[in-house]
Amino acid sequence: MLFSSSVFLFVFLPLALLVYHLPLRRWRQGQNIFLLLASLAFYAWGEPWFVLVMVGSILVNYGFGLWAARARVSGRGLQAPVVLAAAANLGLLFVFKYLGFAAGVLNGLGAAVPVPKIELPIGISFFTFQALSYVLDVARGRGEAQRSALKVGLYISFFPQLIAGPIVKYETVAEQIDHRKETWGDFSSGCVRFLTGLGKKVLIANRLAAVAERSFALADGTLPIGLAWLGSICYTMQIYYDFSGYSDMAIGLGRMFGFHFLENFDYPYASRSITEFWRRWHISLSTWFRDYVYIPLGGSRAGGAYRHLRNLFAVWLLTGIWHGANWTFIAWGVLYFLLLVAEKYAHVGRGWPAPVQWLYTFLMVNFAWVLFRSDSLGGAARYLLAMLGLGKGGDGLTALLWLRENALVLLAAAVFAFPTARRLREWAQERNSLVLDVGYAAAAALMFAIAASYIVKGTYNPFIYFNF
Repeated sequence: MLFSSSVFLFVFLPLALLVYHLPLRRWRQGQNIFLLLASLAFYAWGEPWFVLVMVGSILVNYGFGLWAARARVSGRGLQAPVVLAAAANLGLLFVFKYLGFAAGVLNGLGAAVPVPKIELPIGISFFTFQALSYVLDVARGRGEAQRSALKVGLYISFFPQLIAGPIVKYETVAEQIDHRKETWGDFSSGCVRFLTGLGKKVLIANRLAAVAERSFALADGTLPIGLAWLGSICYTMQIYYDFSGYSDMAIGLGRMFGFHFLENFDYPYASRSITEFWRRWHISLSTWFRDYVYIPLGGSRAGGAYRHLRNLFAVWLLTGIWHGANWTFIAWGVLYFLLLVAEKYAHVGRGWPAPVQWLYTFLMVNFAWVLFRSDSLGGAARYLLAMLGLGKGGDGLTALLWLRENALVLLAAAVFAFPTARRLREWAQERNSLVLDVGYAAAAALMFAIAASYIVKGTYNPFIYFNF
Protein backbone atom coordinates (compact mmCIF):
# COMPACT_ATOMS: atom_id res chain seq x y z
CA MET A 1 0.00 0.00 0.00
CA LEU A 2 1.35 3.39 -0.98
CA PHE A 3 1.08 6.48 1.22
CA SER A 4 0.23 8.36 -1.96
CA SER A 5 -2.72 6.12 -2.86
CA SER A 6 -6.45 6.69 -2.54
CA VAL A 7 -7.00 3.62 -0.37
CA PHE A 8 -4.38 4.77 2.16
CA LEU A 9 -5.37 8.45 2.25
CA PHE A 10 -9.12 8.01 2.37
CA VAL A 11 -9.64 4.59 4.01
CA PHE A 12 -6.68 3.08 5.88
CA LEU A 13 -5.25 6.18 7.56
CA PRO A 14 -8.56 7.74 8.71
CA LEU A 15 -9.71 4.41 10.16
CA ALA A 16 -6.37 3.81 11.88
CA LEU A 17 -6.38 7.27 13.46
CA LEU A 18 -10.01 7.01 14.60
CA VAL A 19 -9.57 3.61 16.25
CA TYR A 20 -6.24 4.56 17.85
CA HIS A 21 -7.29 7.93 19.26
CA LEU A 22 -10.92 7.24 20.27
CA PRO A 23 -11.84 3.79 21.67
CA LEU A 24 -8.21 2.90 22.48
CA ARG A 25 -7.15 6.34 23.70
CA ARG A 26 -6.39 5.34 27.31
CA TRP A 27 -5.30 1.73 26.69
CA ARG A 28 -1.63 1.60 25.66
CA GLN A 29 -1.50 -2.19 25.32
CA GLY A 30 -4.55 -2.11 23.08
CA GLN A 31 -3.03 0.68 20.99
CA ASN A 32 0.18 -1.28 20.49
CA ILE A 33 -1.67 -4.44 19.49
CA PHE A 34 -3.86 -2.46 17.11
CA LEU A 35 -0.85 -0.74 15.48
CA LEU A 36 0.88 -4.11 15.03
CA LEU A 37 -2.19 -5.65 13.38
CA ALA A 38 -2.71 -2.55 11.23
CA SER A 39 0.96 -2.62 10.18
CA LEU A 40 0.80 -6.28 9.18
CA ALA A 41 -2.39 -5.59 7.22
CA PHE A 42 -0.69 -2.61 5.55
CA TYR A 43 2.19 -4.84 4.42
CA ALA A 44 -0.05 -7.76 3.45
CA TRP A 45 -2.18 -5.48 1.26
CA GLY A 46 0.30 -5.74 -1.60
CA GLU A 47 2.24 -8.84 -0.52
CA PRO A 48 -0.02 -11.24 1.42
CA TRP A 49 2.45 -14.13 1.42
CA PHE A 50 5.54 -12.14 2.34
CA VAL A 51 3.94 -11.03 5.59
CA LEU A 52 4.89 -14.51 6.80
CA VAL A 53 8.55 -13.64 6.18
CA MET A 54 8.15 -10.57 8.36
CA VAL A 55 6.38 -12.49 11.13
CA GLY A 56 9.18 -15.06 11.05
CA SER A 57 11.76 -12.27 11.29
CA ILE A 58 9.92 -10.78 14.29
CA LEU A 59 9.80 -14.08 16.19
CA VAL A 60 13.41 -15.02 15.46
CA ASN A 61 14.77 -11.63 16.53
CA TYR A 62 12.53 -11.61 19.60
CA GLY A 63 14.30 -14.81 20.66
CA PHE A 64 17.75 -13.43 19.86
CA GLY A 65 16.96 -10.30 21.88
CA LEU A 66 16.04 -12.33 24.97
CA TRP A 67 19.19 -14.43 24.55
CA ALA A 68 21.40 -11.34 24.22
CA ALA A 69 19.78 -9.74 27.29
CA ARG A 70 20.37 -12.84 29.42
CA ALA A 71 23.98 -13.09 28.22
CA ARG A 72 24.60 -9.41 29.05
CA VAL A 73 23.09 -9.67 32.55
CA SER A 74 24.89 -12.90 33.39
CA GLY A 75 28.20 -11.63 32.11
CA ARG A 76 28.56 -14.46 29.63
CA GLY A 77 29.85 -13.87 26.13
CA LEU A 78 27.56 -11.96 23.82
CA GLN A 79 29.32 -13.25 20.73
CA ALA A 80 27.01 -16.21 20.09
CA PRO A 81 23.64 -14.37 20.03
CA VAL A 82 25.09 -11.41 18.12
CA VAL A 83 26.85 -13.51 15.48
CA LEU A 84 23.89 -15.84 15.00
CA ALA A 85 21.44 -12.91 14.82
CA ALA A 86 23.61 -11.25 12.17
CA ALA A 87 23.88 -14.53 10.26
CA ALA A 88 20.12 -15.14 10.39
CA ASN A 89 19.13 -11.62 9.31
CA LEU A 90 21.77 -11.18 6.64
CA GLY A 91 21.15 -14.74 5.45
CA LEU A 92 17.47 -13.94 4.96
CA LEU A 93 18.42 -10.81 3.04
CA PHE A 94 20.91 -12.75 0.92
CA VAL A 95 18.42 -15.45 -0.08
CA PHE A 96 15.74 -13.05 -1.22
CA LYS A 97 17.87 -10.24 -2.62
CA TYR A 98 21.26 -11.55 -3.69
CA LEU A 99 21.06 -15.31 -4.31
CA GLY A 100 20.09 -14.92 -7.97
CA PHE A 101 22.81 -12.32 -8.54
CA ALA A 102 25.43 -14.52 -6.85
CA ALA A 103 24.41 -17.50 -8.97
CA GLY A 104 24.73 -15.38 -12.12
CA VAL A 105 28.23 -14.26 -11.09
CA LEU A 106 29.30 -17.86 -10.51
CA ASN A 107 27.92 -18.86 -13.90
CA GLY A 108 29.90 -16.04 -15.46
CA LEU A 109 33.03 -17.57 -13.94
CA GLY A 110 32.31 -20.93 -15.56
CA ALA A 111 30.08 -22.66 -13.01
CA ALA A 112 26.77 -24.24 -13.90
CA VAL A 113 24.55 -23.08 -11.05
CA PRO A 114 20.78 -22.78 -11.47
CA VAL A 115 19.65 -19.17 -11.18
CA PRO A 116 16.63 -19.07 -8.85
CA LYS A 117 13.80 -16.66 -9.57
CA ILE A 118 12.83 -15.30 -6.18
CA GLU A 119 10.42 -12.40 -5.84
CA LEU A 120 11.81 -9.64 -3.64
CA PRO A 121 9.67 -8.65 -0.63
CA ILE A 122 9.15 -4.89 -0.62
CA GLY A 123 11.26 -3.08 1.95
CA ILE A 124 13.16 -6.18 3.11
CA SER A 125 16.44 -4.24 3.42
CA PHE A 126 14.78 -1.73 5.74
CA PHE A 127 12.96 -4.06 8.11
CA THR A 128 15.89 -6.51 8.21
CA PHE A 129 18.25 -3.75 9.34
CA GLN A 130 15.74 -2.65 11.97
CA ALA A 131 15.39 -6.21 13.25
CA LEU A 132 19.15 -6.56 13.51
CA SER A 133 19.36 -3.18 15.25
CA TYR A 134 17.04 -4.51 17.96
CA VAL A 135 19.36 -7.39 18.86
CA LEU A 136 22.53 -5.28 18.60
CA ASP A 137 21.15 -2.47 20.76
CA VAL A 138 19.96 -4.93 23.42
CA ALA A 139 23.41 -6.57 23.39
CA ARG A 140 25.09 -3.16 23.79
CA GLY A 141 22.76 -2.11 26.61
CA ARG A 142 21.21 0.67 24.51
CA GLY A 143 17.70 -0.62 25.18
CA GLU A 144 15.93 -3.22 27.29
CA ALA A 145 14.86 -6.48 25.67
CA GLN A 146 11.10 -6.65 25.17
CA ARG A 147 9.39 -9.48 27.04
CA SER A 148 6.51 -9.31 24.62
CA ALA A 149 6.93 -10.49 21.03
CA LEU A 150 4.09 -8.13 20.10
CA LYS A 151 6.18 -5.09 21.04
CA VAL A 152 9.15 -6.36 19.05
CA GLY A 153 6.73 -6.85 16.18
CA LEU A 154 5.47 -3.28 16.51
CA TYR A 155 9.02 -1.91 16.41
CA ILE A 156 9.98 -3.91 13.31
CA SER A 157 6.72 -3.63 11.37
CA PHE A 158 5.32 -0.18 12.30
CA PHE A 159 3.75 0.86 9.02
CA PRO A 160 4.99 4.49 8.68
CA GLN A 161 8.65 3.44 8.24
CA LEU A 162 8.14 -0.22 7.31
CA ILE A 163 8.74 -0.17 3.57
CA ALA A 164 11.20 2.63 2.85
CA GLY A 165 12.48 3.95 6.15
CA PRO A 166 13.83 5.89 7.81
CA ILE A 167 15.71 2.99 9.42
CA VAL A 168 14.79 3.50 13.06
CA LYS A 169 17.36 2.15 15.52
CA TYR A 170 15.84 0.39 18.51
CA GLU A 171 17.56 2.70 21.00
CA THR A 172 15.71 5.65 19.43
CA VAL A 173 12.21 4.31 20.16
CA ALA A 174 12.71 1.72 22.92
CA GLU A 175 11.09 3.96 25.54
CA GLN A 176 8.41 5.23 23.18
CA ILE A 177 6.83 1.81 22.69
CA ASP A 178 5.28 1.96 26.18
CA HIS A 179 5.82 5.56 27.33
CA ARG A 180 5.12 7.81 24.34
CA LYS A 181 2.80 10.78 24.73
CA GLU A 182 0.28 11.89 22.13
CA THR A 183 -0.30 15.63 22.01
CA TRP A 184 -2.33 17.90 19.79
CA GLY A 185 0.85 19.78 18.87
CA ASP A 186 2.53 16.58 17.67
CA PHE A 187 -0.58 15.51 15.79
CA SER A 188 -0.96 18.82 13.96
CA SER A 189 2.75 19.09 13.13
CA GLY A 190 2.63 15.47 11.97
CA CYS A 191 -0.24 16.28 9.61
CA VAL A 192 1.67 19.21 8.13
CA ARG A 193 4.82 17.10 7.77
CA PHE A 194 2.83 14.35 6.04
CA LEU A 195 1.26 16.84 3.61
CA THR A 196 4.70 18.31 2.86
CA GLY A 197 6.00 14.87 1.96
CA LEU A 198 2.92 14.12 -0.12
CA GLY A 199 3.45 17.35 -2.08
CA LYS A 200 7.12 16.52 -2.66
CA LYS A 201 6.23 13.09 -3.98
CA VAL A 202 3.17 13.82 -6.11
CA LEU A 203 3.76 17.38 -7.33
CA ILE A 204 7.51 17.29 -7.94
CA ALA A 205 9.00 13.76 -7.97
CA ASN A 206 6.25 12.19 -10.08
CA ARG A 207 6.38 15.01 -12.63
CA LEU A 208 10.15 14.83 -13.06
CA ALA A 209 10.03 11.04 -13.25
CA ALA A 210 8.48 11.16 -16.71
CA VAL A 211 11.44 13.10 -18.15
CA ALA A 212 14.00 10.90 -16.38
CA GLU A 213 12.33 7.68 -17.57
CA ARG A 214 12.25 8.79 -21.20
CA SER A 215 15.81 10.09 -21.28
CA PHE A 216 17.34 6.98 -19.67
CA ALA A 217 15.32 4.82 -22.09
CA LEU A 218 17.24 6.51 -24.93
CA ALA A 219 20.69 5.71 -23.49
CA ASP A 220 21.18 2.84 -25.95
CA GLY A 221 20.05 4.91 -28.90
CA THR A 222 20.33 8.52 -29.97
CA LEU A 223 20.59 10.64 -26.83
CA PRO A 224 21.53 14.29 -27.44
CA ILE A 225 23.73 16.04 -24.91
CA GLY A 226 21.01 18.47 -23.80
CA LEU A 227 18.50 15.71 -23.12
CA ALA A 228 21.15 13.65 -21.30
CA TRP A 229 21.83 16.52 -18.89
CA LEU A 230 18.13 17.31 -18.48
CA GLY A 231 17.31 13.67 -17.76
CA SER A 232 20.12 13.27 -15.22
CA ILE A 233 19.17 16.46 -13.37
CA CYS A 234 15.50 15.42 -13.37
CA TYR A 235 16.46 12.06 -11.87
CA THR A 236 18.73 13.75 -9.33
CA MET A 237 15.79 15.86 -8.20
CA GLN A 238 13.27 13.02 -8.54
CA ILE A 239 15.10 10.65 -6.22
CA TYR A 240 15.53 13.38 -3.60
CA TYR A 241 11.91 14.49 -3.60
CA ASP A 242 10.66 10.92 -3.88
CA PHE A 243 12.71 9.55 -0.97
CA SER A 244 12.71 12.63 1.26
CA GLY A 245 8.98 12.95 0.59
CA TYR A 246 8.45 9.38 1.82
CA SER A 247 10.59 10.11 4.89
CA ASP A 248 8.59 13.27 5.62
CA MET A 249 5.36 11.28 5.40
CA ALA A 250 6.78 8.54 7.65
CA ILE A 251 7.98 11.04 10.27
CA GLY A 252 4.65 12.86 10.12
CA LEU A 253 2.66 9.66 10.52
CA GLY A 254 4.84 8.64 13.44
CA ARG A 255 4.05 11.92 15.22
CA MET A 256 0.32 11.38 14.69
CA PHE A 257 0.65 8.20 16.77
CA GLY A 258 3.05 9.68 19.35
CA PHE A 259 6.34 8.36 17.92
CA HIS A 260 9.32 10.61 17.21
CA PHE A 261 11.73 9.43 14.53
CA LEU A 262 15.04 11.08 13.73
CA GLU A 263 15.43 13.13 10.57
CA ASN A 264 16.51 11.33 7.41
CA PHE A 265 17.37 14.29 5.13
CA ASP A 266 18.83 17.73 5.76
CA TYR A 267 18.92 19.52 2.38
CA PRO A 268 21.72 17.34 0.94
CA TYR A 269 21.94 19.27 -2.34
CA ALA A 270 23.10 22.33 -0.41
CA SER A 271 26.30 20.45 0.49
CA ARG A 272 29.75 21.71 -0.44
CA SER A 273 31.58 18.40 -0.12
CA ILE A 274 30.85 14.71 -0.56
CA THR A 275 31.44 14.19 3.16
CA GLU A 276 28.81 16.81 3.96
CA PHE A 277 26.43 15.31 1.40
CA TRP A 278 26.48 11.96 3.20
CA ARG A 279 25.86 13.65 6.52
CA ARG A 280 22.67 15.05 5.01
CA TRP A 281 21.44 12.24 2.68
CA HIS A 282 19.66 9.12 4.00
CA ILE A 283 20.98 9.90 7.46
CA SER A 284 19.46 6.79 9.03
CA LEU A 285 21.39 4.46 6.69
CA SER A 286 24.66 6.37 7.12
CA THR A 287 24.37 6.30 10.91
CA TRP A 288 23.43 2.60 10.85
CA PHE A 289 26.62 1.70 8.99
CA ARG A 290 28.62 4.11 11.16
CA ASP A 291 27.37 2.66 14.44
CA TYR A 292 27.29 -1.03 13.53
CA VAL A 293 30.11 -1.37 10.97
CA TYR A 294 32.50 1.60 10.74
CA ILE A 295 33.05 2.27 14.46
CA PRO A 296 33.28 -1.44 15.45
CA LEU A 297 35.97 -1.83 12.77
CA GLY A 298 37.91 1.04 14.33
CA GLY A 299 36.56 4.00 12.37
CA SER A 300 39.04 6.74 11.51
CA ARG A 301 41.16 5.85 14.57
CA ALA A 302 41.88 2.30 13.45
CA GLY A 303 45.64 2.93 13.41
CA GLY A 304 47.14 4.16 10.19
CA ALA A 305 45.86 5.13 6.76
CA TYR A 306 45.60 1.53 5.54
CA ARG A 307 43.11 0.48 8.22
CA HIS A 308 41.13 3.67 7.81
CA LEU A 309 40.90 3.09 4.06
CA ARG A 310 39.92 -0.53 4.70
CA ASN A 311 37.10 0.57 6.98
CA LEU A 312 35.88 3.19 4.52
CA PHE A 313 35.95 0.69 1.68
CA ALA A 314 34.02 -1.89 3.70
CA VAL A 315 31.30 0.61 4.55
CA TRP A 316 30.87 1.91 1.01
CA LEU A 317 31.01 -1.52 -0.58
CA LEU A 318 28.28 -2.64 1.82
CA THR A 319 26.31 0.56 1.17
CA GLY A 320 26.35 -0.17 -2.55
CA ILE A 321 25.41 -3.82 -2.04
CA TRP A 322 22.60 -2.85 0.36
CA HIS A 323 20.90 -0.90 -2.43
CA GLY A 324 20.62 -3.79 -4.83
CA ALA A 325 21.98 -6.90 -6.54
CA ASN A 326 23.57 -5.23 -9.53
CA TRP A 327 27.12 -4.24 -10.50
CA THR A 328 25.90 -0.66 -10.91
CA PHE A 329 25.16 -0.37 -7.18
CA ILE A 330 28.53 -1.87 -6.26
CA ALA A 331 30.28 0.56 -8.62
CA TRP A 332 28.20 3.41 -7.17
CA GLY A 333 29.38 2.56 -3.66
CA VAL A 334 33.02 2.26 -4.79
CA LEU A 335 32.74 5.61 -6.59
CA TYR A 336 31.72 7.32 -3.35
CA PHE A 337 34.60 5.60 -1.56
CA LEU A 338 37.01 7.09 -4.13
CA LEU A 339 35.42 10.54 -3.90
CA LEU A 340 35.69 10.49 -0.10
CA VAL A 341 39.30 9.31 -0.24
CA ALA A 342 40.08 12.16 -2.65
CA GLU A 343 38.60 14.63 -0.15
CA LYS A 344 40.22 13.17 2.95
CA TYR A 345 43.67 12.34 1.59
CA ALA A 346 44.16 14.49 -1.54
CA HIS A 347 42.20 17.40 0.00
CA VAL A 348 40.09 17.85 -3.13
CA GLY A 349 37.88 20.91 -2.68
CA ARG A 350 39.74 22.32 0.30
CA GLY A 351 40.30 26.05 -0.08
CA TRP A 352 38.10 26.35 -3.18
CA PRO A 353 35.55 29.19 -3.31
CA ALA A 354 32.22 28.11 -1.82
CA PRO A 355 30.29 28.24 -5.14
CA VAL A 356 32.94 26.03 -6.79
CA GLN A 357 32.78 23.57 -3.90
CA TRP A 358 29.02 23.38 -4.26
CA LEU A 359 29.18 22.95 -8.06
CA TYR A 360 31.81 20.20 -7.81
CA THR A 361 29.76 18.32 -5.19
CA PHE A 362 26.52 18.61 -7.15
CA LEU A 363 28.16 17.43 -10.38
CA MET A 364 29.76 14.41 -8.69
CA VAL A 365 26.48 13.49 -7.04
CA ASN A 366 24.67 13.92 -10.35
CA PHE A 367 27.15 11.65 -12.16
CA ALA A 368 26.81 9.09 -9.37
CA TRP A 369 23.01 9.09 -9.72
CA VAL A 370 23.41 8.23 -13.41
CA LEU A 371 25.36 5.14 -12.37
CA PHE A 372 22.75 4.36 -9.70
CA ARG A 373 19.81 4.71 -12.13
CA SER A 374 21.27 2.75 -15.04
CA ASP A 375 20.40 -0.89 -15.61
CA SER A 376 23.98 -1.89 -16.42
CA LEU A 377 27.51 -0.55 -16.32
CA GLY A 378 27.46 -0.34 -20.11
CA GLY A 379 24.26 1.69 -20.05
CA ALA A 380 25.74 4.03 -17.46
CA ALA A 381 28.88 4.50 -19.57
CA ARG A 382 26.83 5.32 -22.66
CA TYR A 383 24.70 7.81 -20.74
CA LEU A 384 27.73 9.55 -19.22
CA LEU A 385 29.39 9.72 -22.64
CA ALA A 386 26.24 11.35 -24.02
CA MET A 387 26.46 13.95 -21.23
CA LEU A 388 30.01 14.70 -22.34
CA GLY A 389 28.91 15.04 -25.98
CA LEU A 390 30.53 11.76 -27.00
CA GLY A 391 27.35 9.78 -27.67
CA LYS A 392 25.41 9.17 -30.87
CA GLY A 393 23.66 12.50 -30.57
CA GLY A 394 20.14 13.14 -31.77
CA ASP A 395 17.47 15.81 -32.04
CA GLY A 396 18.27 18.52 -29.52
CA LEU A 397 14.82 20.10 -29.85
CA THR A 398 13.32 17.36 -27.68
CA ALA A 399 15.28 18.60 -24.66
CA LEU A 400 14.06 22.15 -25.21
CA LEU A 401 10.46 20.95 -25.48
CA TRP A 402 10.66 18.88 -22.28
CA LEU A 403 12.48 21.70 -20.48
CA ARG A 404 9.74 24.12 -21.45
CA GLU A 405 7.01 21.75 -20.24
CA ASN A 406 8.71 21.13 -16.90
CA ALA A 407 10.46 24.44 -16.23
CA LEU A 408 8.22 25.45 -13.31
CA VAL A 409 8.56 22.06 -11.63
CA LEU A 410 12.34 22.14 -12.03
CA LEU A 411 12.45 25.68 -10.67
CA ALA A 412 10.42 24.63 -7.63
CA ALA A 413 12.66 21.59 -7.17
CA ALA A 414 15.78 23.77 -7.27
CA VAL A 415 14.39 26.38 -4.86
CA PHE A 416 13.12 23.90 -2.25
CA ALA A 417 16.24 21.74 -2.40
CA PHE A 418 17.70 24.50 -0.22
CA PRO A 419 16.36 25.54 3.22
CA THR A 420 13.96 28.00 1.60
CA ALA A 421 10.80 26.61 3.19
CA ARG A 422 12.45 26.34 6.61
CA ARG A 423 13.52 29.98 6.51
CA LEU A 424 10.07 31.11 5.40
CA ARG A 425 8.50 29.14 8.24
CA GLU A 426 10.92 30.62 10.79
CA TRP A 427 10.25 34.09 9.41
CA ALA A 428 6.49 33.57 9.80
CA GLN A 429 6.85 32.16 13.33
CA GLU A 430 8.87 35.19 14.42
CA ARG A 431 6.02 37.46 13.38
CA ASN A 432 3.36 35.33 15.10
CA SER A 433 0.75 36.56 12.62
CA LEU A 434 -2.72 35.04 12.40
CA VAL A 435 -2.84 35.96 8.71
CA LEU A 436 0.38 34.07 8.04
CA ASP A 437 -0.84 31.06 10.04
CA VAL A 438 -4.12 30.96 8.12
CA GLY A 439 -2.25 31.40 4.84
CA TYR A 440 0.08 28.53 5.71
CA ALA A 441 -2.85 26.25 6.53
CA ALA A 442 -4.63 27.27 3.33
CA ALA A 443 -1.50 26.56 1.27
CA ALA A 444 -1.20 23.10 2.87
CA ALA A 445 -4.87 22.38 2.14
CA LEU A 446 -4.48 23.52 -1.47
CA MET A 447 -1.39 21.37 -1.89
CA PHE A 448 -3.31 18.36 -0.59
CA ALA A 449 -6.23 19.03 -2.92
CA ILE A 450 -3.96 19.26 -5.98
CA ALA A 451 -1.98 16.17 -4.94
CA ALA A 452 -5.18 14.22 -4.32
CA SER A 453 -6.45 15.13 -7.79
CA TYR A 454 -3.27 13.71 -9.35
CA ILE A 455 -3.60 10.55 -7.23
CA VAL A 456 -7.22 10.02 -8.26
CA LYS A 457 -6.23 10.47 -11.92
CA GLY A 458 -3.81 7.55 -11.47
CA THR A 459 -0.57 9.12 -12.71
CA TYR A 460 2.93 7.67 -12.15
CA ASN A 461 3.21 6.90 -8.44
CA PRO A 462 5.65 4.17 -7.24
CA PHE A 463 8.38 5.07 -4.72
CA ILE A 464 11.95 4.50 -5.92
CA TYR A 465 13.17 3.08 -2.62
CA PHE A 466 10.45 0.41 -2.51
CA ASN A 467 12.89 -1.61 -4.66
CA PHE A 468 15.39 -1.77 -1.80
